[in-house]
Amino acid sequence: MLAYHGQGVPVLILKEGSTRAKGREAMYNNIKAAKLVADMLRSSLGPRGMDKMLVDSIGDVTITNDGVTILKKMDIEHPAAKILVEVAKVQDAEVGDGTTSVVVLAGKLLENAEGLMDKGLHPSIIVEGYKKACEKAVEFLYDIAVDIDVNDVNKLKKVALTSMRSKLVSGYSDMLAEIAVKAVLSVKRDVSGKVVIDLDDIKVEKKHGGSIKDTTLINGIVLDKEVVHPAMPKRIENAKIALLNMPLEIKKTEFDARIRIDNPEMLSAFLREEREMLKEMVDKIISIGANVVFCQKGIDDIAQFYLAKAGVLAVRRVKQSDMDKLSKATGARIISNLEDLTETDLGEAKLVEERKIGDDKMVFIEGCKDPRSVSILVRGGGERIIDEVERSIHDALCVVRDVLIKPKIVVGGGAIEVELALRVRDWSSTLPSREQLAAVKFAEALEVIPLTLAENAGLDTIDIATELRSKHKQGMIWYGINLFNGKVADMMKEEIIEPAIVKEQMIKAATEASCMILRIDDIISASRLKTKERESGPRYPGLS
Repeated sequence: MLAYHGQGVPVLILKEGSTRAKGREAMYNNIKAAKLVADMLRSSLGPRGMDKMLVDSIGDVTITNDGVTILKKMDIEHPAAKILVEVAKVQDAEVGDGTTSVVVLAGKLLENAEGLMDKGLHPSIIVEGYKKACEKAVEFLYDIAVDIDVNDVNKLKKVALTSMRSKLVSGYSDMLAEIAVKAVLSVKRDVSGKVVIDLDDIKVEKKHGGSIKDTTLINGIVLDKEVVHPAMPKRIENAKIALLNMPLEIKKTEFDARIRIDNPEMLSAFLREEREMLKEMVDKIISIGANVVFCQKGIDDIAQFYLAKAGVLAVRRVKQSDMDKLSKATGARIISNLEDLTETDLGEAKLVEERKIGDDKMVFIEGCKDPRSVSILVRGGGERIIDEVERSIHDALCVVRDVLIKPKIVVGGGAIEVELALRVRDWSSTLPSREQLAAVKFAEALEVIPLTLAENAGLDTIDIATELRSKHKQGMIWYGINLFNGKVADMMKEEIIEPAIVKEQMIKAATEASCMILRIDDIISASRLKTKERESGPRYPGLS
């Protein structure tokens, strides 16, 4: 890129090969890229949305309609489009649902902004209007939202069901929703009057085989491991569990050492001493009453023999994350030094058992008293199906957590978006003239959600939009689209309910993303490395 000073002498500012797009060209390029991403996801929105098949560079196939999964799997190159990918990821991390909606809404906000820019409205005024409309929409949202009784398990289940209706596994959603609610309630804790739920305490273990209906909740932990020695018991009732963050092996010296052995007796004595040391380790474990051992490191063959002889079930090389979950589920303390192990450090479970699931063996730790960590064993007829079940369960767990943390609900079916659009449109008349135009377009963009739901269900969008607006102007705020019979109905009576926090995050995230893209008026791209340089690295003359 060249610049010129007064005498017309060129000054090199950027590296050769760098490109620059500025002004309207940069803005329209960014908006076009973001709109393309949104249009790609639109057909996946709602219970009648279509699935996408994604094939990566090595041929691995993913079939899903989950917005964030689609965007993660796509190798998106354009920097503005990447902003929408990040927005979907944040939506998933914060509230776990609404990932497709947030991208579709952001795309519509940008499309409407493009129309305003064509009429001569400055992007800064559009951004200001959008931000004010966003604040007002969230305020209206919580005026409309109703409280939910967090002890009403049936209502929590309805929230989980709503999140699963649009998934591939909707036929099993009733059973999976019940599992999700029980799992979240198991790990829910009250800390100083505040609800704390860490979804990492819910372990989702996948194992293909069987059917989706074989998916189960275990009040304990499932390990994708097997018992370390064939002579060990495969089932222990009333288990006393020791968790060891250390190897049951003879430690190697930290420096090189040689042992000179001149005769067979010395070798026998050396091996005997090694056996005695391992036996002392095992005796220590047995002496405090432990009959199950989970070890994060290795277990020596001789130690395995002594443990098996004593009737102790042992599992080795357990992951750190699983050790933490075992500690929370059983109440055991993770020990790094065997000498510190006492009876009070042991955890308890009604049953520890090795079972064959599909082609593999797994260890189940069940019947834990007040477990602070539980497991969901996901089954299904194929790997793709299991992956989609896992994604559906993740969304259900997230929305149940959202409601427990912030117990406010609204309805689905596009009802809340129509109501917010109506209120924002009425409120926009209080704004200065130019910002008012942006606020009206913001309200119009909110209606893209119900219109897309109707479009994906094969309904007439004009008829649906007209009927919805008519109902809401009459004060019927819960009226949305029943996508299973194609009619406008009261979504609260239909029990299509969603956490208010999901809608709040969707509106805020979509507005922030669109405002960020609208404020960009200059794109400076560095030159790319040549293909050969990228493959083999740069060549330097004179060096071989």
